[in-house]
Amino acid sequence: MTDKATKQYEAMLAHYRRAAEQRGFTVDPAQRPAVERLSRLAGELARTGLLVRRPPRHLYLWGPVGRGKSWLVDTFLDGLAVTRKRRLHFHDFFRRLHEGVAAHTADAGREPAGERVAAVDRAVDELLGDCRVLVFDEFHAHDAGDAMLVARLFRTLLDRRITLVTTSNYPPAGLMPNPLYHHLFEPTIRLIEERMDVVEIAGAVDFRRERRPAEGVPQRFARGARLRTDDESGLRALGLTPPTVAEADELVVHGRPLRASAVREGEVWFGFAELCEGLTSAADQLALAERFPTLVLTDVPPLAAATPDGRRRFADLVDVCCDRDVRLVLIGADPIDERAPEEGLLSDLDRTASRLALLGSA
Repeated sequence: MTDKATKQYEAMLAHYRRAAEQRGFTVDPAQRPAVERLSRLAGELARTGLLVRRPPRHLYLWGPVGRGKSWLVDTFLDGLAVTRKRRLHFHDFFRRLHEGVAAHTADAGREPAGERVAAVDRAVDELLGDCRVLVFDEFHAHDAGDAMLVARLFRTLLDRRITLVTTSNYPPAGLMPNPLYHHLFEPTIRLIEERMDVVEIAGAVDFRRERRPAEGVPQRFARGARLRTDDESGLRALGLTPPTVAEADELVVHGRPLRASAVREGEVWFGFAELCEGLTSAADQLALAERFPTLVLTDVPPLAAATPDGRRRFADLVDVCCDRDVRLVLIGADPIDERAPEEGLLSDLDRTASRLALLGSA
């Protein structure tokens, strides 16, 4: 490293120590490889003459929920001596990318297939501008319909002079886990493994469970609940009343109709089958979260009885509601009571259990 790069590397290490001390903890041993790699990246980004050389290698941080991945990258960006830097939640970015690609494709009319590739590039230009360091938080790829768009997005980003840092709950090989579609994503997995340094953060400590309530717990989300189907008193305590048949309505989200049990001011009700077993995406859930401060999901089955896609969409819904601080009320079987050992079920539950634990239960 040059003197400038070494100074920035050491400054970032010190920044992490101070940031941890301010929150009353020390960096966990499982987090230290990521802190070291992120600090080294800060030094690499400070190299003189970077504009005429290749950017540093990209970074892919992964591990179970609650291991501090978001804190690590947020602290990195906060201490990074670079002005053209951005942090985006992948759900948000991908929704906006969808919209941008659709707009550019529509403008182009009936052009060759390569026009969609150009539309992705133009949409990325509009969303990122001259960004030099980009952090994607909570990256995942589950939806087979989005596989090609995610693949093109990653190739576009990795081919540009952007340093990409992502966090994920999954290793690269665990992306697009459905065996029917996994092969569609294997070229992108290879690209990630070739072009990005993959660092695992898998300590035993779940910091979400240890965090003090005042430190970042979404307040509206925490006022949600997990209720049994017949718990009328629990509903009343939340100020909710069951929908009538006449309240059923259709919402159009991203051009697709969704059948809601009730649409009220600041409140929407859906059945599990419609919202989690239907052809919905995290982008649809985000659109609902932006519109309704309260979302009620009824007829929640034991997770073992749901399809793998239904469980995945349910986990996405919990993530979106927590991140957007939407009051989520679940009515039916209690997901935290789920103990079935079959493959895939526990990973979906583990991904979201600490967030579900914030919700009250009857």
